[in-house]
Formats: sequence, C-alpha cells, structure tokens
Amino acid sequence: MTSLSQIAIFLAAAVIAVSLFRWLKLSSILGYVAAGLVIGPWGLGLIRDVENILQLSEFGIVLLLFVIGLELQPTRLWVMRRNVFGLGSAQVALCTALLAGGAWLTGLPPATALIIGFGLSLSSTPLVLQVLAERGELKSNHGRAAFGILLFQDLAVLPMLAVLPMLAPQAGSTTPGEPWWLPLAKLVAVIAIVVIGGRLVLRPALRIVARVRVTEVFTAAALLTVIGTALLVREAGLSMALGAFLAGVLLADSEFRHELEADIEPFKGLLLGLFFVAVGMSANLGLLSAEPLTVVAVTAGLLFFKIIAVSLLGMFTRCKDGSALRLGFVLASGGEFAFVLFTLAARERVLDAQTADLLILAVTLSMMAGPLLLTLYEMAASKIAARAPQREFDAIEERDNRVIIAGFGRVGQIVARVLRARRIAFTALDINQTHVDFVRRFGNKIYYGDASRLDLLRAAGAEKAEIFVLAIDDVDASLRTAALVCAQFPHLKIIARARSRQHAFALMELNLHYIMRETFLSSLDMASTTLEALGEDAAFARASVKRFRQHDEATLRTQYEIKEDETKLIANAVEAAQQLEKLFESDAAPRREDTLQVRARVER
Repeated sequence: MTSLSQIAIFLAAAVIAVSLFRWLKLSSILGYVAAGLVIGPWGLGLIRDVENILQLSEFGIVLLLFVIGLELQPTRLWVMRRNVFGLGSAQVALCTALLAGGAWLTGLPPATALIIGFGLSLSSTPLVLQVLAERGELKSNHGRAAFGILLFQDLAVLPMLAVLPMLAPQAGSTTPGEPWWLPLAKLVAVIAIVVIGGRLVLRPALRIVARVRVTEVFTAAALLTVIGTALLVREAGLSMALGAFLAGVLLADSEFRHELEADIEPFKGLLLGLFFVAVGMSANLGLLSAEPLTVVAVTAGLLFFKIIAVSLLGMFTRCKDGSALRLGFVLASGGEFAFVLFTLAARERVLDAQTADLLILAVTLSMMAGPLLLTLYEMAASKIAARAPQREFDAIEERDNRVIIAGFGRVGQIVARVLRARRIAFTALDINQTHVDFVRRFGNKIYYGDASRLDLLRAAGAEKAEIFVLAIDDVDASLRTAALVCAQFPHLKIIARARSRQHAFALMELNLHYIMRETFLSSLDMASTTLEALGEDAAFARASVKRFRQHDEATLRTQYEIKEDETKLIANAVEAAQQLEKLFESDAAPRREDTLQVRARVER
C-alpha cells in the first residue's frame, strides 16, 4: 500500500470517528483512538506498520509539551499555587502510591511498579476540561480543583520522561569506571544549556526573524526552536519532550508567546491526532478476548482507586456538598500521557510489551467509561437529592423596604452595595442555598428563597415596595419571575437584567421599560477607553459611544417588532450597520474641517 493511500485511510478514519464521537458529546481523543482500533491490525487490518507510525507521531507529544510550557507563566502558577502544588501533588502522590502498591503486589519490580502507578494516576486534561465545560462546571469548586490537579500532572510528567531513559536496561550497562552520577550531571548540564542559551540566543534570534515579517519564516523558526531543543536534550540521553517543555517555559513570558502557540497549534493537533490513532492501532484487542477478566479487573481497579483517593483528598479541601465525590468521578479515568509513558517505557524495555499492552488497553477503556460513570453518578445523586428533605425557605422579616433584589450574584451584589452606601433599605432573595450561605459569611443580609413564588414575594413586602431589581442569572427563572411580578404587583417598577438580546426581547414582551443588558454598558466604557487610548479626544470618544448607544437601543426596539422573521432581522442588522457608519462619518466631517483650518493657520 502506498504512503498516499495510508494517508487517505488515516484522514478518512479520523474524520468519521472524531465527528461521530463529538456528535455523541465524547472527547475527540477517544475518536482518534477508536479510529486506530478500527483500521489497525486488531481491527480491519488496513494499516499494519504501527511501529514506524508511532515514532513519527511522538513528535506531536513534543509539540504538546512545548505549548504547555508556553502556557505556564509564573504569575499564573502563583495565583493557583494551592490547587496546583498542594492538591495536585497530593493527588499524584496518593494515587501513585496506591496503584504502584497494587502493581508491586502482583510481583513486578519496584521501579516498574512505580512507573505503572504514576502513569495510571494521570488523567486526560482535554477530556476532563471538555466534560466540565459541557456541564458549565469549570468555575465550580470541583472544577477549579480539577484544573489545578491537571496542571500539576502536566508538570509532573516531565521528571518521569527525563528519568525514563535512565531506567532502561542498556542505560544501566555503562562503560567500566563510569560514575553513577554521570546521567544526573548530563541532565543538569542540558537544562543549564537550554536555559542560558534560550535567554542569550533564542529570544534575540526570534526578534531578528520577526523583523523579516514573513509568516512562513517565523513558523519555520518556531518549529526549529522545538526540534532543536528536543534534539539537544535527546543527545544527552534524555526525553525530547523535556527539551521542548523547557523551551516553552523560557518563552512563556516573551512577546512571542501567542504567535508561537498559534503557529505550532496546527502541527500539534495533526500529529497528536496521528499519535492517538497509532495508540488505538497498537492497542492489543486480543487481550480483551484472551484475558477478559484481567482487563476488566485492571480497568475497574484503576477507576475504583482513583475515585476513592481523589474524593478523600477533596473532602480535606474546600470541596463541599458533594463536590468532593464529583471531583473523584471527574478525574477517575486515565489520560493520554499514560499512552506516552507506557509506549516509551516498552520501547526502552522498562516494561515488557504484554504489560504495556494491558495497561494501554485498560487506560483506553477507562477513558471511555469515565464520562459514563460521571453521568450515572449525577443521575443517582439527583434522585437521592430529590428524596432527601429539602431545606425550607427562610422566614422573611416584615420590613417596609423600598427595594427588592431578586438574585444576589455578581449583578445583584453591586446594586446592593450602592443602595447600602446610600442607606436605602432593601430585601434580597436568592435560590441558591450554597451561594446564600457563602454571601452571608461576608455580613450580607440575604434570604434563601424562590423569587418566582407569590407567597415569598408577599412576605418580602412586594405590595409596599417601589422597585423590583430582577438580577436572576437563569433566563427561564428570570422570565417566570418577571411575569409573576407584572401580574400580581403592577405598581412595582421592574429594573431587569438581560443576559442577551433574545432575553431582552422576551422581557420586552412583558412591557418592561427598564431593561439592562448586562455586558452592554461595560462594553461601551471599554470602547470609549479604547478610542481615548488611540489618541481620540475624551469628549469626542464619549460622544461617539453615546451616539452608538442611542442607535443600538433604537435598533433593538426595531428588531423586537420583527424578531420572528429571520430574513428581516438579517436585513435590518445590515441596514443598521450602514446607518451607523454614515452617522459616524457625518460626526467626523466637522472635525476634519476644523483640523484643516488649524493646519492652514499654522502654515501661514
């Protein structure tokens, strides 16, 4: 089979498998691995030269480590130091100890068991972040904890990749009289060369290349940077990924960071995809039919020990109210660096091929089972929560407050702070009991209650209040509350927060007159500041922004009338943009005439 035919097979398998897995809301990594399983020797047998493909595709890992290095700015690590170095190191240490202990009990040598335990302790960064993003949990307690742990795992891979070649059998058979500390000295010397050379040579060289202003040349320089440092480190008998990582860290706070990342990203994505396809091709599916109990036992043991260990760590941190157990399920599966580690360990003969095949297959199965286990856990947790006795809403003190604030998040709190500073009494309601308890710790007077319930609104004094600030984050709850207030308390002036244009349209259906789009005013302030930073007169910048605001608000009212007709909406948006340009041109014309007159006077 020709190379071109193989490329066509790879591309077709990747496109089909990844598209299918993304449609099922699963990780693209699993799609690549599944594609490899199908076209590899244990599947349809379309591709059989797995070894050479793995060697080529491992450069994708080198590029991945370089990009990770670029993202590790010291200031970012310092802000997240508690989750990264505290919780992250504890997770890796505890899971490694438990899993390595299990491997050692099966009769494996201590060094081999340690590598296995460490490799299985890692989780998939792209898989976990994707799962959290889909559920909107990246900013939750367990989401932030998971991100810190994953970041530490990415850092912890580097020392293991550096040490791995030294553990190889041939590495131990050094020439007679060669001291034991020589490999360590090589490591220190290479790191020093890369660090010093990067400071003295790499950045100045990139500045010279950047002056050429040819995109292709800078892309070539970026690839040369990665390849050069990787080859330098490999000459010292260390991992190429270590050199690429060091180069990335050196450039993390440079002016070239974003451009380098953008140039490397396409190559990294393609080669990483090829690597995971090759991993799927090399997965020994024969083990699943020959030793199904062993494969299932290893996979189940991996998931069980990681869920227990990570959940226990979560309980000793700030993960409360079920977040600790959720963190355990989020990080339960194995990760893509386990593929890298076990593949390299087998190549260096630190692991035997059969054990490596078993571990790679177990990690693959765990990555497929992890998201499913999380979904099952959430279903079970929701059922248990539904059966558990719910906390009763707070009893609201009867006061003649002029303002009621529904929703005490980032918007409601700012409104409340201004009112408190002016000594204007208000009653605040929020449906999130965890958030209520947290806000109360800072001395805020807030009640746990559902603002869309008529009895609670009456208890909050809606019949005597003057203003109802609708700052609820959830769109459906916001609309439900607005409709109830309009129907039952028509005297109240509702000042509503709108999350989007569509939310604003829905509020306008209720004939509300005070609708504030939450990012609109801050965006206008930013636009005004941008114009001033570009050298515009401050008064003219504010006038331009004011003109834009008036035009956009008029456009919003016009579009509300035609919101059901997409064709008319598109036509109106185009027409509005053209009108705005003409308005700005008419505003700028007198300024140009004034400027010309001033120049004429100066020339005279």
